[in-house]
Amino acid sequence: MTKNKTLLGALTLFAALSLTPHTPLHADELAVPVGSQADRSQADYPRAGMSTASVRARWGEPQSVRGPVGEPPISQWRYPGFTVYFERDRVIHTVLDRSH
Repeated sequence: MTKNKTLLGALTLFAALSLTPHTPLHADELAVPVGSQADRSQADYPRAGMSTASVRARWGEPQSVRGPVGEPPISQWRYPGFTVYFERDRVIHTVLDRSH
């Protein structure tokens, strides 16, 4: 009896899905004006591969530190205007705050 209900439910779902008109999927597009994009080559921010010691020596103590979490251990250091992400003791990425 349960098998029959399951089969009937599956067939009903299949029939309903096959009879509905197919609509294409849509995605929103995010446009960032060129004038508001940061020119990272001209900016003075921590670069990938820098050590925690070199970041601390250049930019000082961070406002806050989160982590490390996970494996490999990932940490983030917040500075005014940007956040630096580390894997173990090396920079993997720097993210600018929205206001900059």
